[in-house]
Amino acid sequence: MKERQFFVYMLASQKNGTLYVGVTSDLVRRIWEHKHDLVEGFTKKYRVHELVWFEQHNTAISAITREKQIKKWNRSWKIELIEVENPDWNDLFDGIAV
Repeated sequence: MKERQFFVYMLASQKNGTLYVGVTSDLVRRIWEHKHDLVEGFTKKYRVHELVWFEQHNTAISAITREKQIKKWNRSWKIELIEVENPDWNDLFDGIAV
């Protein structure tokens, strides 16, 4: 039986643009929904569609805890987290949607 994975992710409207932090158990599906404006709310209203950072967790509790932690961070810390692994702010979706 396949072990379930959980993801914390950040979307951006553009480099240094509006940021959104979320959590999901199906990263490809969830990002696809954001990109096609199927998710009502913040990401649709502000056109925040580029996957710029994500990390994998083995439990929902750890992913939710991490999401809440990052949401409390100031903007510069979030930008630093993105730029450590993705300095050009590339959209990582194509690399995960296999």
